[in-house]
Amino acid sequence: MPRIHTRAEDLAHAGTLIDRGWVTVAEVDGAVAAFLARDRATIHALYVTAVRQNRGLGKALLDAAKSEAPALQLWTFQSNNGAIRFYRREGFAEVERTDGRGNDEGLPDIRFHWRKEIAA
Repeated sequence: MPRIHTRAEDLAHAGTLIDRGWVTVAEVDGAVAAFLARDRATIHALYVTAVRQNRGLGKALLDAAKSEAPALQLWTFQSNNGAIRFYRREGFAEVERTDGRGNDEGLPDIRFHWRKEIAA
C-alpha cells in the first residue's frame, strides 16, 4: 500500500478514532497487539501487528463486533488477498468493487457485508 500520510497524520487519525469511542484493542503482555475501529455497522479499521498475526486476535475482535451488531460492512483493497480470505472465512460477502477513485490511496477496493443469521 502506498504511504500517502505522514506518521503524524496517521497518529492524529488514530487519535480521532479513539476519541470517538470507536476503538477496541487486544493486548498481549501489556502491549496493544491489534485493534478494531467500528462506528455502528461500519468497520473503519482492523489491524494486527505483524508478529501477532495468525493467532486469533483479529477474529476475536471481529467476533466481538459481530456480537454487538446485527450487520457489519467494511472495505479492503483488492490486492489484500490475506484480508479477503479472512473476511470470506468469517462470513462476509462481497457486495461491491471499485476502481479506487473513492479512497485516499486510489487503489481498487472491495466492500464486504456481513449479516447475523437469525435462528429459525
